[in-house]
Amino acid sequence: MKKKVVVGMSGGVDSSVAACLLQKQGYDVVGVTMQIWQQEDALQQAENEGCCGLSAVEDARRVAQILGIPHYVMNFRDTFKETVMDYFVAEYLAGRTPNPCIACNRYVKWEALLERSLSIGADAIATGHYAQIAKLNNGRYTLRMSGSAKDQTYALYSLTQEQLSRTLMPLGGYTKEEVRGLAREYGLPVAHKPDSQEICFIPDNDYAGFIERAAGERTPPPGNFVTADGTVLGRHKGITHYTVGQRKGLQLALGRPVFVTRIRPDTNEVVIGEAADVFTDTLICGSMNYMAVDAFRDGERFLAKVRYGHKGAPCRVEHIGEGRVRCVFDEPVRAVTPGQAAVFYLDGCVAFGGTIV
Repeated sequence: MKKKVVVGMSGGVDSSVAACLLQKQGYDVVGVTMQIWQQEDALQQAENEGCCGLSAVEDARRVAQILGIPHYVMNFRDTFKETVMDYFVAEYLAGRTPNPCIACNRYVKWEALLERSLSIGADAIATGHYAQIAKLNNGRYTLRMSGSAKDQTYALYSLTQEQLSRTLMPLGGYTKEEVRGLAREYGLPVAHKPDSQEICFIPDNDYAGFIERAAGERTPPPGNFVTADGTVLGRHKGITHYTVGQRKGLQLALGRPVFVTRIRPDTNEVVIGEAADVFTDTLICGSMNYMAVDAFRDGERFLAKVRYGHKGAPCRVEHIGEGRVRCVFDEPVRAVTPGQAAVFYLDGCVAFGGTIV
């Protein structure tokens, strides 16, 4: 009997090719597009080209028709708003810089979709992510880096063992160019569809405007730019406009490049420093998720990535209690940002990760 796999189809080339490959491998494939856009007007929905918009549904449906597989739209609006959008706003209000894609992967694309898929008789779910799932000799599941320039293991570090055991990622051995080539070969109409670059629920890329509309009276007011010792340098527009490492858009005429080094929500201050002040050799993270390993020895060495585009840097890691770990890099790294993820790799696999505090 064929195994039934639910493929999360966003209407893009990656998930479309993933569905096609699984079908060719003999799986009973069902396409599902997750309805996560909120109750905006029809024009906004039509204009939203990301994985949230109506165009995603139509593109996914066209691909499903070509492949001859069933296609359904499932409503995950409430889950998405609570676990992604509300979290995004709350983190910025707290002076942190969140990663909504990580939250979406963990709570919507996996937790909610997997639960719904199992309830309709599926054996597993599948996505078009560039990562490889491996079961190690210690019995644990992990993500192995794909080798693609678009490797997405960083954004998937928070998946659980149960989720990984029921997931397929058929694109793990391909590059983006190869995937587009397969889409052309198989006659899929999304072969040339561009990748979405912005956060899907903020298509105009105006984070501060989105937060202001969502937070209303809770939106932080303007405050002071200060040096680390408290010297006032000027006025900022509100802490939600800034992130650690930022240089552009500060509108500070100091005659030299300066950078955001820290955000202080308690005093409504944005701390400004020199280029060297944006580097650090130490970070602390919590909310840990263990993947390739379920424990490590203090002082053990890993390669750590502190943001999606970071190539990774060698470090030592130790426990400091309360479920937190301290990471000390061999060389200082730039713009370690509270709210972002720190993901630790061992032999090309995700060992564990957490949220930078």
